[in-house]
Amino acid sequence: MSVFEIDSHHIYRVAPLARLSWLEHGFGTRHTRAWPARERLVALHQIHSDRILTADGTARGRIGEGDGLITNRAGILLGVRTADCPPILIVDERRRAVSAIHAGWRGAVAGIAARAVERLASEFGSRPEDLLAAIGPSIGGCCYQVGPEVASQFRGIFPERGDLDRKSRIDLSEAIRRQLVTAGIPRERIFAGAPCTLCDPDFHSFRRDRTEERMYSVIGIREAV
Repeated sequence: MSVFEIDSHHIYRVAPLARLSWLEHGFGTRHTRAWPARERLVALHQIHSDRILTADGTARGRIGEGDGLITNRAGILLGVRTADCPPILIVDERRRAVSAIHAGWRGAVAGIAARAVERLASEFGSRPEDLLAAIGPSIGGCCYQVGPEVASQFRGIFPERGDLDRKSRIDLSEAIRRQLVTAGIPRERIFAGAPCTLCDPDFHSFRRDRTEERMYSVIGIREAV
C-alpha cells in the first residue's frame, strides 16, 4: 500500500510525515490551486547543482541560487519546483529541522540528497537515524531514457548495471534512495513509490509536454499556537 495519499486540494501527502502535528508538507499536482501560500514561501533560482542554502526566516521568495533548502525556523515554507525531476522532502523529527530538495540527474549524480543530510547534521545537529525522507512524484524508471553521456555518470550509483555505456533507462528515485541509505537514513524511513509524472496526466511533465509549468513541493514547521 502506497504511503502517498492525495487530498481534496490535489496535494499528495506522505502518511508518516502527516502524523507529525507540527509539520506541514505536500507535493503539488497540475490541479493544485492557491498553494503554497506565497507570503510564507522561501524558494531558489534552481540551477541543477548540489548547493544547499539555509533559510533563516528573514526573507521570502527566491533567496539565492541552488537546489536545496534547510531550516529549523517555524512559520516559513521551503519550496522547490519540478516537472519531472524528483523533489525530496526531509524532516528531522527529533530536532524539528526540515529540507526541500530539487534533484535532477545532475543533482543526483552530484549527491545533493546526501549533501542535505550532511548540512542538516552540521547546521542543526541532526542524526541520520532521526530523519524521514520522501521522494515525490517524478519521471520514473519506466520512462526516463537517456543517452550514454548521462547514463555513464550513474555507474557509481548502479554498479551492478552493465548497460550504462549506451542509451539506458535510469530510475532517479532509486538513485536518490540509495544515496540516502548510504548517508545513514534507515531504509524503512525513506518513502518512494510516488506516481511517474510522464505517465500520469495529473502532473506537469517537461518531457511529455515541453511545458514551462512547474509543481511545488513544500515542507515547513508550524508556528506554535
